[in-house]
Amino acid sequence: MGNRLSKIYTRTGDDGTTGLGDGSRTRKDSPRVEAYGTVDEANSALGMVLAADAVPSGLRELLIGIQHDLFELGGEL
Repeated sequence: MGNRLSKIYTRTGDDGTTGLGDGSRTRKDSPRVEAYGTVDEANSALGMVLAADAVPSGLRELLIGIQHDLFELGGEL
């Protein structure tokens, strides 16, 4: 077994903000942070459906396309 990491924190979010990809900071309760969390959860739910392997192939391709779109949207947010 590798090293166990029991405490992982950066202390940069202790003030209620989180870092964005461009280096700026925003509040953790901002609509933007809420939006990318929601997009990520939707993408995860689609992944669970697809993992069940009971999705017809036509629908599977549609859901995979939606997953890709959600991933790109999350990156833009």
